[in-house]
Amino acid sequence: MISFEAIRQRAEERKGGAAALQALLQNHRPDHERLRAMPDDRILADMTRRVFYSGFVQKVIDAKWPGFEAAFSGFDPATLNIAPDDYWHVLTSDERIIRNGAKIMSVRANAAFVRALAKEYGSAGVFFADWPRDDQIGLLDLLSKRGSRLGGMTGQYFLRGIGRDSFIGTMDVLTCLRSAGVPLSSSGTTKNDQQLIQQTFNDWAGETGLSLIHLSRISAYSIDSAH
Repeated sequence: MISFEAIRQRAEERKGGAAALQALLQNHRPDHERLRAMPDDRILADMTRRVFYSGFVQKVIDAKWPGFEAAFSGFDPATLNIAPDDYWHVLTSDERIIRNGAKIMSVRANAAFVRALAKEYGSAGVFFADWPRDDQIGLLDLLSKRGSRLGGMTGQYFLRGIGRDSFIGTMDVLTCLRSAGVPLSSSGTTKNDQQLIQQTFNDWAGETGLSLIHLSRISAYSIDSAH
């Protein structure tokens, strides 16, 4: 495997130099203190936003988001956990939101998930902030199993969205990993692939002292998966 320094240099060349690359990174930093203090309703809100982003144009979801907040009672997990079946049935015809029944019901399931984490750890934010950084694939597996519609890229973007230090396996990142000598499969999504990706990012973090967010972004900036 090549060192990460070579990848950083390639990213600097593609983005116009070291200062230009740093400028691209400066607003993208983990914030685990903020995450630890994040209310459970904001955790559930971000889960929901990421679930609805999948398969829809993001700007449509963003434009309707005030309606989502109102329709889902501010995403308060305690309120949603005791909401009767009729509450959820009415939402399937509520024009304030995207009327996708499966995604609407995922909010009900994820409200229970967030509530369970809060009861066990004090808050969902504390749970997500304190999960070991070197085991993101374990956390993604938990999201897939205990959450609803939080597998794959949705779970990865959710973790990034709430401020957790995390990598995202975009096509550019996977292409960078392959070019660095990581023997990923053609899909890059098998269990073995995930272990290889995790180990590589752990190694790069040890080599550079950089956050997983910056390692992931520099990797993506260093190469173009379309070529």
